[in-house]
Amino acid sequence: MMDRIRIKVLEMKYMFALVMMNLLFVTSLNAQNNPIRKIKADLKQIEGQKINVFNECVGAGRANEGLRADWQQQLAMVQKEIGFRYIRFHGLLHDDMGVYREDKEGNVSYNWQYIDKLFDYLLSIKVRPFVELSFMPADLASGTKTVFWWKSNVTKPKSYAKWDALIANLVTHWQERYGKDEVAKWYFEVWNEPDLKGFYDGTQDDYFELYHHTAKAVKSVSHDYRVGGPATSATKWIADFLSYCASQKLPVDFVSTHDYGTNSVLDEFGTKKQKLKSNFDTIAQNVKRVRNLINASPYKEAELHFTEWNTSPSSRDPMHDTYQNATYVLNTLKKTGTACNSMSYWTFTDIFEEAGPALTPFHGGFGLLNLQNIKKPTYYAYKFMNELGSTMLKNEDNSSYICTSNQKDVQALIWNYTFTDTGSNFNQGYFIKEQPSTICQNAELEISNMQNGTYRVEIYKVGYHQNDPFTGYLEMGRPAQLTLKQEAEIKKLSTGLPADVDNIVINNGSFKKRIPLRNNDIIFIKLIKKN
Repeated sequence: MMDRIRIKVLEMKYMFALVMMNLLFVTSLNAQNNPIRKIKADLKQIEGQKINVFNECVGAGRANEGLRADWQQQLAMVQKEIGFRYIRFHGLLHDDMGVYREDKEGNVSYNWQYIDKLFDYLLSIKVRPFVELSFMPADLASGTKTVFWWKSNVTKPKSYAKWDALIANLVTHWQERYGKDEVAKWYFEVWNEPDLKGFYDGTQDDYFELYHHTAKAVKSVSHDYRVGGPATSATKWIADFLSYCASQKLPVDFVSTHDYGTNSVLDEFGTKKQKLKSNFDTIAQNVKRVRNLINASPYKEAELHFTEWNTSPSSRDPMHDTYQNATYVLNTLKKTGTACNSMSYWTFTDIFEEAGPALTPFHGGFGLLNLQNIKKPTYYAYKFMNELGSTMLKNEDNSSYICTSNQKDVQALIWNYTFTDTGSNFNQGYFIKEQPSTICQNAELEISNMQNGTYRVEIYKVGYHQNDPFTGYLEMGRPAQLTLKQEAEIKKLSTGLPADVDNIVINNGSFKKRIPLRNNDIIFIKLIKKN
């Protein structure tokens, strides 16, 4: 009996050894068969200054949300780790900000106290307002049509004399409170997506009239203040807007518009089916097309700001929570290059109530963070971009940046954007299921002409099960509400800590490393010289 047991044990050990040998053989074969992606840089070959289009501006939901303590705490953290310089939001003139009132006789009262509280805070953490002048105060509105759960009025002013006075008085107040030099650094954008009936209950001509009055009202306070538009969806109306402004001799200090990576545009309550366009370079291509339209106009010196962009325009699209979203963002920013002055990611936080308060902790919100301060994969894409050195090295690879700031330390940001073809499914059905990723290529990083010496090498990763809290949430069964224990467990899945730390010695001026890349992986490598 004992002999038979020993034989069985030996057989099992043998079979296990065969299985393991087979797995090792297959893994080795796959690694050999994966294409080699060579990424090379030379510290003596400088491309130029790092492009800061990515963190020039970021979006938020509405002005009144900015009075919340949790909103402000999240923005302070985002500002510290990503360094956004401007912020844009809707509803500055909405009634919940208490800006405008008329009595029964039509006498007007202004109240700037809520705006002051918000702007004082923004400036205290070194974030400037990218002022979106919207929506219409109810007492000044020509109609009752509203948008969003918070019922913002989207009609024209009933009196342009009173609208002009409101804008001029508000800008004058800012000048008196913050000084002309400070306000001259701001941007004044007229309205939001007037090409969509949901956002503006008027025609293109009606919007042009609104822009005409608003631009002149801003400039009446100071010609140095920057005004622009048309803030349209899907890059519409640009040529018509520039033509109209030229014919009327109106100022256009900047052109603003929006774009998203899906076909649907306005999805107020997150009910439309979203699906990524198969052309995943579409946003970058549209940026360059709009820049060409500006260059061909009398306003070729005008700046270009995409004051909203993301994969999807729905605040209920689960793709926003995924690791695939992060590589889409990096791909778009890289392909955009310097064609734009800012690409304002919509939005920094899930504290966002266009469709009302969200019912679950992960619900496809636009934010880099959710309500519980859990950092999504896209948060790290922006954080890594911010931690790149100020000087870009020449690099022919189109999915990486290699930078330095002192000709000693080096940072390499590498990603593998792989278009996610959801087949016949829409995002809402596809991304609420776990999406494992497999190794599909090897990156071979080589940096030459480095100083010899000892370096600390830190490697950070984002991808499937790497700073990927949404997959952990799915594996939990997508609970509608999190217990404190569950919240703590998910936060452990998104710490941003290095996946690997090592000390190496460079004695031949060259650093080489082979990096296996799965679909939609992000790898961030810091080489920090110690001596």
